[in-house]
Amino acid sequence: MPDAHENAPASSSAVKTLNLALQGGGAHGAYTWGVLDALLEDGRIKIDGVSGTSAGAMNAVAMAHGFATAAREYKDPQEVQIAGSQMARDTLKRLWEGVGSMGTMMWGIPMPAAGAFMNMLTQFLSPYQTNPLGINPLRKLLEKEVDFELIGSTNAKQVFVCATNVRTGRGEIFTGPRLSADAVMASACLPMLFKAVEIDGEHYWDGGYSGNPAIYPLIYRTEASDILLVQINPIDHDRLPDDAQEIMERVNEVTFNAGLLAELRAIEFVRRLLAEGKLDNRRYKNVLMHRIDGGAVLAPMGAASKMRTDRAFLRQLFELGRESGKHWLHSHFADIGVRPTLKLTDNA
Repeated sequence: MPDAHENAPASSSAVKTLNLALQGGGAHGAYTWGVLDALLEDGRIKIDGVSGTSAGAMNAVAMAHGFATAAREYKDPQEVQIAGSQMARDTLKRLWEGVGSMGTMMWGIPMPAAGAFMNMLTQFLSPYQTNPLGINPLRKLLEKEVDFELIGSTNAKQVFVCATNVRTGRGEIFTGPRLSADAVMASACLPMLFKAVEIDGEHYWDGGYSGNPAIYPLIYRTEASDILLVQINPIDHDRLPDDAQEIMERVNEVTFNAGLLAELRAIEFVRRLLAEGKLDNRRYKNVLMHRIDGGAVLAPMGAASKMRTDRAFLRQLFELGRESGKHWLHSHFADIGVRPTLKLTDNA
């Protein structure tokens, strides 16, 4: 039988709780920054847990840092929520402005030359030759803006970061005491650009290969049933790629969405069995999925723009994300806790 909970009327003003699932996508993560800014500014959203991969992981820990700082300074939960929202916005702004000050993540090579140069370079050389010291300027920025010990000690927000274990090929979730700058850098480690990140004797590559982002920690390790997916990697691609670069870009899009689509199929399967009374609703969570589809908005910019980090471009992405976030709140806030707004069968 269908869950009667889905047909109940929804309040338009009460604070509602949901989880966030943040995809990775290089500089396009600035779009997610804008979405988060709109959600945090609105004041009606309480975030239970957040799962992120690559740039999504950077956004996740920056936001969590803001709430952890508020939890250290305030005791009243309402004050923590209000102050934490503003502190999270401030941390995200500082982080992305810091990214913008780098101009490019390609070791000082100006865009657009960086993309063509790296495409040529990685055909013949690995990062163990081109970057043997494993230099990544994002690490210093991340360590400057995010206190990982504070996040772990306050537990103000549950944060889950996914990286791919090179040896096993499986996704691994870093959370709690294991959450660190190394974990976030591992989650963002593209193997043709950077050496694998070593953590506790294991080596890791980008989490996008195994979960972009991982949904299951939000299902099993948080209380909220609603999950808002902020998607910045396009699923659909209407035009057939016909040159080498476009083909490779589309292969990467398909690869980095595969794990997500598998999880969405599983969620839909469980929801269907719950609706038919074939599963015990006391043991299985009836997950309500929502989505802000940045992939469709960002697709015309091309995959190469994921490496573009000049401030003007990041600000443009931020504004697009803010607009999308506001639109989603206006259209779907009443649906939180009531019904899913992502039709899983359309994308799974």
